Amino acid sequence: MPPRDNPTARQARLGAELRKLREHAGKTAREAAGRVSTDQAKISHIEAGRVGVSEDRIRRLATFYACDDDAFVDALCAIARERRGQNWWDRYRGILAPGFLDIAELEHHATRLCCLQPVTFPGILQTEEYAHALFAGVIPQLPEDEIQARVEHRMERRAILERDSAPQFEAIVHEAALRMRVGGRKVARAQLEYLLSTSERPGLTLRVIPFTSEDFVEVTQTVMYASGVAPQLDTVHIDTPFGGRFLDAAADLDRYRTLLGFAEQTALSPEESQSFIHHIAREL
Repeated sequence: MPPRDNPTARQARLGAELRKLREHAGKTAREAAGRVSTDQAKISHIEAGRVGVSEDRIRRLATFYACDDDAFVDALCAIARERRGQNWWDRYRGILAPGFLDIAELEHHATRLCCLQPVTFPGILQTEEYAHALFAGVIPQLPEDEIQARVEHRMERRAILERDSAPQFEAIVHEAALRMRVGGRKVARAQLEYLLSTSERPGLTLRVIPFTSEDFVEVTQTVMYASGVAPQLDTVHIDTPFGGRFLDAAADLDRYRTLLGFAEQTALSPEESQSFIHHIAREL
C-alpha cells in the first residue's frame, strides 16, 4: 500500500509517539527496523504517520524501547486499529478541509475537554443559526454550499455530549463572547438560551470571565485542551489566523494546563455564570 499523502492528525500522532519512544530509548530507526523485520524507510514512514502499523509491531517496538506503560501501549494499538471511512466525519472528506475532520476526531476520542473562548462559543455549544452567521461572515465570503457543509458538520459534533460515554466538558467563555450579537439580536438571544439549557447537562461546566475581572487572562486565542485515554495523548488545539494547530509537546501541554487553570480560578462559579448569562439574555 502506497504511503498516505495526508495522514489525519491522529494517525500522525501515533507515529510521533512511536518516534518519541524510540528517541527516548536511544535507538536508531535502523535498529527499530531490524527489530520488526522491515527497513529503515518503513520506520520513517510509520513515524510520520504516512503508513499504518500493526498492533503486533507496536507491542514489539514498545518492548524494544523498554516502555512498560501498558495503558499507553494499549491506547496506541487502539489508534492503529482505526480505519478511515468508519466515522461520521469521514463523509466530509474532500468536502471540508482536513482540519475540520481532525477536530471532530479529537473531540470524539477525548475523555475530557476544556475550552477557553474569547469572542465566540465552543463549536459543540453553538446553535445552527449562530454557526451559520459565523461562517457567513468569513472573508473572503464562502459559497453557500460550503457554509452549509460547515454548519452541518458543526451540528454533528454536538453528538458527543449525548452519548453514554460523553467526555467531561468545561467551557470558559469571556463576557465579550456573550455580548457579541452574532447574526443579530434574535440569533444572539437564542444562542444564550441554548447555552443556558445545555449547561445543565451532567458533566458539563460553564464559566464566564467578566469584563470586571481584575486578573489578566490570556484570551487572545481560542484554546481547547483534550485529555486522551492516556496522559501521553493529551492534545491542545488552538485557532490562529492561519488555521488550527495541534500541540502535544510536554512544554506546550504544561503551559496550557497552567493557562486554563488560572482562567478557571479567575472566572465566575458555574452558578454565578448562569445568572450572568441569564441577565445578558434578558437585555437583548
